[in-house]
Amino acid sequence: MRAVIDTNVLISGLLWRGAPHRLLEHARSGELVLITSPVLLAELAEVMGRAKFAAILERANTTQACILDALQRLAEVIKPSALDTPVCRDPDDDEVLALSVAAQADLIVSGDDDLLALKEYQGVRIVNPAEALSLMSPA
Repeated sequence: MRAVIDTNVLISGLLWRGAPHRLLEHARSGELVLITSPVLLAELAEVMGRAKFAAILERANTTQACILDALQRLAEVIKPSALDTPVCRDPDDDEVLALSVAAQADLIVSGDDDLLALKEYQGVRIVNPAEALSLMSPA
């Protein structure tokens, strides 16, 4: 399964436990192909550079640079073309949609209500982390 994991889910998966973390474990084991882009990596770096994450990174005995390096090694990095027409009010969300199409992803995994409200974009399902896990391991 190929998935674009939105920045909000990546942050949760990298720094805490729960469904987002389990998705990253699936990527580390090869069961899930994680797809990202230079724009999403830059957004992740910007978010992780915020003061509120400094103590969390210190407690985890890691740095922003270490996390970004590991993520780049884990993920398939693709530079998508922009969408012909904006779909979402937030251009960052359009980057996620464009990447999912360019990468021929099966899923977009997000906690963003604007993306989740779409449910699907050009054949790519948009789900939250718990839904993504259930799709990977059907009962």
